[in-house]
Order: sequence, then structure tokens, then C-alpha cells
Amino acid sequence: MKIAISIPESIFRDVKKVAEKQKRSRSEIFVEAVREYLTKLESRRIFDSLNEVYAAPETEEERDARRSELDLYKRTVLKREEW
Repeated sequence: MKIAISIPESIFRDVKKVAEKQKRSRSEIFVEAVREYLTKLESRRIFDSLNEVYAAPETEEERDARRSELDLYKRTVLKREEW
């Protein structure tokens, strides 16, 4: 798909230099940059979501579940380990 965009002259020159040096098209450089930007946005969204989840205090139910899992770990995995 072709599109037309306006970019500052300095960015165009920089992209052109990179494309020539890497023997790639300017389009490839822009596509790679947009992909990386979208990946960064998604990572930020996930990070923010996790921070939101972990910002809330642990509920009694979550605390009980965590304790049960820790007890199970102690009875199974740690029992087999030599200390």
C-alpha cells in the first residue's frame, strides 16, 4: 500500500543516508521504525496494565491462594532438595 506523508527535511535526509548505507529502501526503514514503535506502544500498554493490577492491595483470597501454593512448594520441591 502506498501513502503520502509529510516529514521534516532533516529526518528525510537521515533516513535516506541509513537506507543507502544499509542498501535498503526508505520504505523498509520507515516500516521497521513503525513496527518498533507499535511494539513499544504495546509493551507500554502491558506494563501499565500490570502496574494497575499490582497497585491494588492483595485480597484475602489472593493471600490464601499464595500461601497454599507456597506450602505445596515447600512440601514437594523443597522436600526433595538437600540443604
